Amino acid sequence: MKKFFTVLTLALAVDSAIACTNFLVTKSVSGGCGNLISYAADSHALYGCLYYYPAANHPAGSMRDVYDWDTGKFMGQIPEAAHTYNVVGNMNENQVTIAETTYGGLEILQKQDGAIIDYGSMIYIALQRSKNAREAIKIMAELAENYGYASEGESFSIADKNEVWIMEVIGKGNFEKGMVWVARRVPDGYICAHANQARITTFDYQKVNKFDDSKAQTFNSYDVVEFAIKHDLYKGSVKDFSFSDVYNPVNFEGARFCEIRVWAFFNSADPNGFGKNTAYWEYAKGDIKRNKSYDGGCQTKDNFPKNRMPLWIKPQYFVTTHGLMNEMRNHLEGTELDMAKDYGAGPFQCPYRMRPLTWKSNGQTYFNERVTATQQTGWVFVSQMRDWLPDYYGGVFWFATDDAANTVFAPFYSSITRIPEEYSESNGSMIEWSDNSSFWINNLISNYAYSRYNKVHPIIEKIQQQQENDFIAKVDQIDKAVEKKSKAEAIKYLTDFSCTTASDLVKSRKELFTKLFMKFMDGNNKPTDDNLKVLDNGQGAGIPKVGNDGYGQEWCDEVVKHTGDKLLFKED
Repeated sequence: MKKFFTVLTLALAVDSAIACTNFLVTKSVSGGCGNLISYAADSHALYGCLYYYPAANHPAGSMRDVYDWDTGKFMGQIPEAAHTYNVVGNMNENQVTIAETTYGGLEILQKQDGAIIDYGSMIYIALQRSKNAREAIKIMAELAENYGYASEGESFSIADKNEVWIMEVIGKGNFEKGMVWVARRVPDGYICAHANQARITTFDYQKVNKFDDSKAQTFNSYDVVEFAIKHDLYKGSVKDFSFSDVYNPVNFEGARFCEIRVWAFFNSADPNGFGKNTAYWEYAKGDIKRNKSYDGGCQTKDNFPKNRMPLWIKPQYFVTTHGLMNEMRNHLEGTELDMAKDYGAGPFQCPYRMRPLTWKSNGQTYFNERVTATQQTGWVFVSQMRDWLPDYYGGVFWFATDDAANTVFAPFYSSITRIPEEYSESNGSMIEWSDNSSFWINNLISNYAYSRYNKVHPIIEKIQQQQENDFIAKVDQIDKAVEKKSKAEAIKYLTDFSCTTASDLVKSRKELFTKLFMKFMDGNNKPTDDNLKVLDNGQGAGIPKVGNDGYGQEWCDEVVKHTGDKLLFKED
């Protein structure tokens, strides 16, 4: 059995086109911002655009075509709902948000012949059909049960204006149709996270799911434990059963490349509590402790790790909307693994590494860190769900394309009836350039920053922070402006605001790139004014002053270590 029940390989689990990060924040610890979900869709092949599905009514008997989200492959058809809700990105008009990270899980459960519903279709179908988070969970479970589950193991963040949930699923392979799953509500006052490693361990097993019972805090497939026992994946009691440890046993890669992103978020939010627990840090670095070693095959509770991090924690500080945006920009700063501090960062302290994630030297395998902010991000969002406002302007979908560390989040209300061309699916692609595409403009900026990071990024960051603060203040003004408008008038007003703001942002980003390029062209660093305009040398002839920063003393000393006297300047 060992050869069949192996965990997903490193190459697929971590360096794949579907590696992502989710952070979840409940409303009482968001500093008055409501429930918050963040998501980075990380992929070397994913085009960064804002998906839009307008609300619609469908005649009886209508069928819906289902396409695999990652590949575009036609999967089949399912009956369409009579009415589908407006969806902007990963948020619908009812303030329901769904995000995901792929963890893969046991290889034998990753493929299900004849299945129609992949994880991406599951997300967007559920968003178009759900009024709240509980209903979304129920719909997702029913879709897989009725039409089969066509993806690998997934962790989902599912939230509305009242509740925040984490749901983890994995297919039944070719044993049976459908999937096994469990969903747990994140208690208000806590934060949660997942990043390509299943995280739900033990839970209060429900024989019957009571979706309408407000006291119900856990839902699960009826056979989530039974299936594992039946197929020799687990031996033990229902009480001791751990979903993630059975269906996605954590190994070095799962901890170091995945759980470390969760650690970074928890550590930032609770440095004097969670952050002081050195056992969690050692676990996140890949030191997994068990009572009994695990090398594949049937699991028992003795095989489960003893030092795993908690599923959720109570933060020391509020995690606000802007705070969560900045959490998505982490490179393990302030730790011994800070990516800007080792030799691979180069002379300009760049916290990015080219792929592949692992590499060999002298017959041994080495790796680069996999952190929250990464170059291969298609898009990133922070979804804000506010229970004190009507749904049509309570939900704000803060959306950005490309690397979170160098991009800017723009506000889109979830009731809007169009999206700007600069963010549209039809404007460019991964193989088609567009001069007014948010994705391509932001890639120009971030890729330029990677070349001289400690010089270029601080400028980008200063402008980024100011623009986002300005947008947050503007949203407060817009909220007040629509209070006395009719719903129809308000939605038109919100649509115009969202589209104009986003379009203007892309224009300003395009201008920023040209200014950065002129300032730092050819390795120079020309003096500029407060608006980044290159200054004249004082003669009025359009000739700039020119500055040369060089590589920095630390790097020059390192070069000497590697070259000896090869480059030594010899006096006559």
